[in-house]
Amino acid sequence: MKTCGLDVHKDSVFCGIYNGHSHEDVIVYSTLTASLFEMGEKLLSEGITQIAMESTGIYWIPVWNILESMGFDLLLVNPYLIKQMPGRKSDVKDAQWIATLLHKGLLRSSLVPSILIRELRCYTRKYTKLQSKITSILSEMERNLEMMNIRITSLVSNISGKSIRRVVKSIIDGVEDAVELEKLIHGRIRNTHKEKVRQSLEGFITSHHRFNLELLYEEYELIENQVARCLEKMNSLVELHYAEQIRLLNTLPGVSTLSAIIILAESGANMESFESSSKFAGWTGLRPRNDESAGKYKSRATTKGNKYFRSIIVQVAWAASRTKGSYFMEKHNRLAIRKSRKKALVAIARKITVIIWHVLTHKQVYNPALIPVFDKDKIEAKIKYHQKEMERLNNLVS
Repeated sequence: MKTCGLDVHKDSVFCGIYNGHSHEDVIVYSTLTASLFEMGEKLLSEGITQIAMESTGIYWIPVWNILESMGFDLLLVNPYLIKQMPGRKSDVKDAQWIATLLHKGLLRSSLVPSILIRELRCYTRKYTKLQSKITSILSEMERNLEMMNIRITSLVSNISGKSIRRVVKSIIDGVEDAVELEKLIHGRIRNTHKEKVRQSLEGFITSHHRFNLELLYEEYELIENQVARCLEKMNSLVELHYAEQIRLLNTLPGVSTLSAIIILAESGANMESFESSSKFAGWTGLRPRNDESAGKYKSRATTKGNKYFRSIIVQVAWAASRTKGSYFMEKHNRLAIRKSRKKALVAIARKITVIIWHVLTHKQVYNPALIPVFDKDKIEAKIKYHQKEMERLNNLVS
């Protein structure tokens, strides 16, 4: 059986074929669509069904999509796991080496989710990036208001609220009177801060600052519209194909519908890709690394993983650790006694990740009764033990 290895670059693809005994000449194809289809037809004529390639940036994605549509059995491999010996590396040898390893069954495929999950992931990642842009624009808008000496943002908790937006829109329209601007502020804020609200709206507004604020506001509205469109796409796709998985994830403390969608997009709806909950936690990068030598642990830091999943699961852990009466709140408070709160939060995130694997694998709702709650009797027993130890040590000293 022949196998094929692809070394993918930005503008070229090196295609190496191995028949079990020798390598055929490596052919270089362009990354243009017509050339990739030509490569696929060539491989089909050779009777090749299995192809392996390195996960090089985003360059592998169009190659994967075209070859997947042609019916090939594809493997995406981490380049770190198939590096050649130093001094024996070239693009030609890379393609041949990948084909050889594939033929001998020595390659382990990276996780490439289904087409629907890849589509959902496209929407969720765009949504995440847009949210980051909104935060940046709001910060710049606040700085611009401060340059006008408009200090109202110091009196509100959220600069993206309706009051601030109305003030910004009025300033853009040419309103500068503090009394008129004060009428746009929510009554609760005016009642709380009294005269200080009007004083904070007495600024020195210049034309170039107003122009800059207008551009920022237009950009803000544009991105808000794009966020709404992303949410619409995400919700429609999930309601059509993954409504049951979202319902199961929503039973966990701290998991909203939006966070459930992002978790599903990054991890995939099918947990069969992961052998166990421990393997799933390792894939996310929330498990301590295994770095032991001579009986000593050099490092127990977490490993690298899916940054999008880690970001949302830590946010979920933060919400769960503040849910009154939940196991996660009690566990987080106990862990924070003997380690930093950030490390305790990562530990909670890992526990939630394990629960997510079980919920999606067994298709059962989250049941807090199955999680062992810390027994108060054990706390009292430990206190008595330590008291006796202190008495014993005091007796030895005296």
